[in-house]
This record gives sequence, structure tokens and C-alpha cells, in this order.
Amino acid sequence: MGGREPSTDESYQIYQDAEKDPSELCKAAEFLRNENKGRKVTYSRKVFFNLINLCRDTCSYCTYKSEPTQTKISMMSKYDIQNLVEIGRKYKCTEALFVTGERPEQKYQEARTWLKQNGFASTAEYLAHASEIALTAGLFPHTNAGNLTKAEMNELKKTNVSLGLMLENSVERLSEKGMPHEFAPSKNPKARIKVLENAGELGIPMTTGLLIGIGESPFELIDSIYAIRDIHKKFGNIQELILQNFQPKPDTAMKNNQGPHERYFKTLVALTRIIMPKMNIQIPPNLSPISYSGFLSVGINDWGGISPITPDYVNPEFPWPSIESVEKNCANAGFELRARFPVYPEFLSYVNSDLKSRVMEMADFDGLVKGEYLK
Repeated sequence: MGGREPSTDESYQIYQDAEKDPSELCKAAEFLRNENKGRKVTYSRKVFFNLINLCRDTCSYCTYKSEPTQTKISMMSKYDIQNLVEIGRKYKCTEALFVTGERPEQKYQEARTWLKQNGFASTAEYLAHASEIALTAGLFPHTNAGNLTKAEMNELKKTNVSLGLMLENSVERLSEKGMPHEFAPSKNPKARIKVLENAGELGIPMTTGLLIGIGESPFELIDSIYAIRDIHKKFGNIQELILQNFQPKPDTAMKNNQGPHERYFKTLVALTRIIMPKMNIQIPPNLSPISYSGFLSVGINDWGGISPITPDYVNPEFPWPSIESVEKNCANAGFELRARFPVYPEFLSYVNSDLKSRVMEMADFDGLVKGEYLK
């Protein structure tokens, strides 16, 4: 492309050419990653706080959501949070990932009772308190709680170094009858894009991304990459783009659907690097357990959060690889694995002075986690 970023139509054509032979696309993506990100690959050492997994939405592929009568239900008390924070400190974690269902108190009396017992009127209020507990203990909060309001995000900005919201896809077709988001109004792309734009206006570093293989077309995925690119061009606050491959769950409506073919997945990863050459691009290593290191050759530079303590509650059948094994696989591919904070070094200027000073106490010259802290 002569050093310039491709148009949407050009990206469609690049994809079509890569369907026959993706090798040139992959080489270009690898070159751009090396040019913009070097030979370091990062991860965040985290604790996953499954604060409450009741949810007003129902997505056809989701196994995270619980009903009140199910054994997998999670409604953490303040004591539970404090206890897990202490365990996280022992294991040298730096990220407290707080995850909830979408506004569970709007649908479930059980959620309202749980909030009242802990002294709060809303899940967002509880998240702010939980974040304070984690921050006081030396963990840095990153919250993923669905479509938060602008006021709620502004409150969480006081204690969270970054927030997360998966766009998943920018086309409304996936919300139509019989599609994965039919019963998940919060997944409407207009609503999600508005949240990301609000975060941009507030200057909050945001992690977002796409879910690949849930019934979208390749061109719809390309359109979704451009939707994220447009937000970032306007506000500059998208710190990371996650590309997550759908994995069917046995207890969901989409249990018989197949996940994306790896060649298709890699092609979209490489194309994302072409469209957004300077972006931090992540794939979750636990969702490609045999082949994740192969994605280093198609342009990624991050593995996301990896926990030495807690499972991936969103994909419980896929355990995290050990950090030691990821480090070895990276080294074998010619990369240095480095631990980062939930906020990337180049986005530290977005966080408030108190949070920034706390991060810098544990950071090295590059803004990554000091090696001696992890020993």
C-alpha cells in the first residue's frame, strides 16, 4: 500500500486475494508488527473477579451467564473480594479484572438483594467500591461490565487504569431474529459504539475487540475493524483490539456451530494489522491452545490477561497456559515476553496523576512491570 492505510474497498480486495494465498498478507502484517512493536510480546498477570454473572441479556453462545438456581452462580461479597485480592498479591498479579453480567439488577431480585446486603444500589456502585479495595492492595483494576453510562465510567475512571467493552461486531444483522444477539439488546452495535465514544470523550483507555465466527461475513468483520479504527482516529483512546475466536459451548444454543477455521482466523488477524498498523492486537492464547504461538507470525503483539490463580470464567473449558510455557514458546519464536499493566505504557498519560504515580512505582523505563516485582 506504499505506506498508507488501505480503504475499506481495498481491504475487501486484500481479503479476497488472501483467500487464495495468505502468505503475502501475513508477511506484510509481520513486517508492520516488527516495525511498530518490535520483538516484544506482552501479557497482563491478572486475577479474574467474577463479581456477578447474572445478566439481563442472553447471547446464543454464552456460557458465562448464570441463572439464580445454577451451581455456577457467582455473587461475590466484600469479604470474597478482599480475600481474592490478597491471593492475587501473593502471586504477584498486577491486574484486577472485574467482570459482571449486563445490569443484572434490572432483571433479578436476587441481584438486588445481593447489592442491598453489600450496601449498594447498583452493580456500577459496587464495582467502584471493589476497585478501591483492589487498588488499595496494590492491584490495578480493569473493569468489563457491559454498557456503562458516561457517568458510571467517569466514576470508575478514578480507580480503574482502563476499561473494556467488546464491540463483537458492528452490523445489526446479528441482532435480528434467530441470530446470536436476538435476546441481547446491550449487544446492539450502535449502543456499544456510543459507549466507546463516551469513553473517548472522557479520555479513558479502552480495550475492545471482535468475536470471530458467530455468523458474520468476512466483509462484516472488515467493516467492524473500520468502526473501531474510526473511533480511535477520533478520540485516540483505543489501547487494544482483541480478536477472539468463537468456541462452541455445550450448554448453549450454538453448541453445534463450528468455530472459525484457523486459516480464516489468521487472515483476519493479519488484515487487522494492515488496517491498524500501530494498534496493540491480541488473541487469547487459551482459545488456540495448540497453535497460539503461530499467531506471532501474523502480526499480534499481546496475549491479554493470563491468570496464575483464577480460571477464564467466560471460557471455562479452556484453561490458561502457564506463563512459563508462554514465555518458552515466545522465546522459541524469537520474542521476549514482558508483563504489562492493564494500561499500556503509551496510554499512561490518559490516567489520573494518582493512578499514574502508583503504576510508575512498579514500572520500568519502558512502562512495563519491573522484572524484580515478579520474582
